[in-house]
Amino acid sequence: MKTNKIKVLALIFGMILVAVMAIAGKKTNENKTFLSVATASTGGTYYPIGVGLANVWTHALKADNVQVTGQSSAGSVENIDLMQKDEAQLSILQSLMAVEAYEGVRNFAGRPYTDLRSISMLWPNVEHFVLMNGKAKNGTLDDIDGTRFSVGPQASGTEQSTLIILQGVDLSKAKIDPEYLGYGDTIAAMRDGRLDGGALPAGVPASAVTDMYASGVAARVLDVTDAQLEQINAVANSWFRFVIKPDTYPGQSKAINTIAQPNILTTTRFIDEKTIYTLTKTMFENLPDVHQVHSSAKYISLENALKGVSVPLHIGAYKYYREAGLTIPAYLIPPEAKAAAGVDPTSSANL
Repeated sequence: MKTNKIKVLALIFGMILVAVMAIAGKKTNENKTFLSVATASTGGTYYPIGVGLANVWTHALKADNVQVTGQSSAGSVENIDLMQKDEAQLSILQSLMAVEAYEGVRNFAGRPYTDLRSISMLWPNVEHFVLMNGKAKNGTLDDIDGTRFSVGPQASGTEQSTLIILQGVDLSKAKIDPEYLGYGDTIAAMRDGRLDGGALPAGVPASAVTDMYASGVAARVLDVTDAQLEQINAVANSWFRFVIKPDTYPGQSKAINTIAQPNILTTTRFIDEKTIYTLTKTMFENLPDVHQVHSSAKYISLENALKGVSVPLHIGAYKYYREAGLTIPAYLIPPEAKAAAGVDPTSSANL
């Protein structure tokens, strides 16, 4: 009997001990900052870069009890939804999607997400508008007029961005004979004489463009003039100048003056200033580790941080960039910073 009582007391003591340990563990977790980065599918570039950045932050900020994880998603549109629901505190977005969400246009018509904030450009999607030499009269986007041209698969990001670019240079589906092909199929159709050209936005070097040049397709990548870039950004301010260096592709002896749309790291205004300041500072102070994450991560640098970014910065990132000596355009100054300085948040005034 006495033995049974001892067993019962031991069991009760054990249960109390487990409960105390659980409470202690919960308290420790409450002192830790957990953040999630929404990316895209595991097969693309968003996911490995998001997970890689999360690992860099977690390792570098271990002493500060910050833990960041990357999560897969359906991409930019879902990422915005995840941040709105606070199921992700950071995300990687296509710049065009970020602008649309912030302004409440096109995919986000009538529902602007003005709480969205930018942190940094990460890497560029470089526009490769390829066209058969026989159709390339002056070597710029104007040559696409009247051609059999692939704008990308239907409902794809490629199609959407391509149509906006065409709109910027006064072109549309009505002024071309549109096809809806993937990258490899575009080059194959050009090789067979069934297509004049197509839009192939990608990191450099793009494998489909390499194939085009290497396999002897009589085609080239078109240039984008400064005036065309300005016109395109008047439609959706999402692109910046990008020069493809000579010999990037087989037999490409001259530089190609094209444009690129950035993929950007974003958050919301509800994440506190200290957290975003620390993440931004840590990313740029650990660039050797960041650049090991993925080949496209080599573009992450202070020099590139604001290229093509159009949504206002988070106040934490803004503080870091000011300390780093960057010139920040008025349209990127956070409304919160303007309000703190007594300036109308909607004004275009610089600080």
